[in-house]
Amino acid sequence: MSVAVRYFSRSGNTKAVADAIAQAAGVTAVSVDQKEAPLSAPVDVLFIGGALYAYGIDKKLKEYLGTLKKEDAKKAVVFSTSWVSKHAVDLIKKGLREAGIPVEEESFYVRNKPGEAKLKEAAAFAGRYLS
Repeated sequence: MSVAVRYFSRSGNTKAVADAIAQAAGVTAVSVDQKEAPLSAPVDVLFIGGALYAYGIDKKLKEYLGTLKKEDAKKAVVFSTSWVSKHAVDLIKKGLREAGIPVEEESFYVRNKPGEAKLKEAAAFAGRYLS
């Protein structure tokens, strides 16, 4: 099974969750603003995450979502962190659906900074999509 983890994080909270998911999947999490972010081949599962900033997702994540095509992933799984709301999940799912990528209904969300217990939950969450 091929897996990719992509994210955007300003504070490091979403990066921590992305790294936990990536470790469970045996891959490296890549920020969408890195040159390695574009998918070099289609994947079975794309884990993708970001946070809410002033009632929207970061411009870099929004732009990355705009580059995706339905051929890039068989399905996507969304995760998010924020201090206020889960709205980023909805915005990321919307961008994925606009690209034609099927999106799992379930998502993973952490309010505030993820502690060790939440990072273990993130890894367990990822595990449900890795078989």
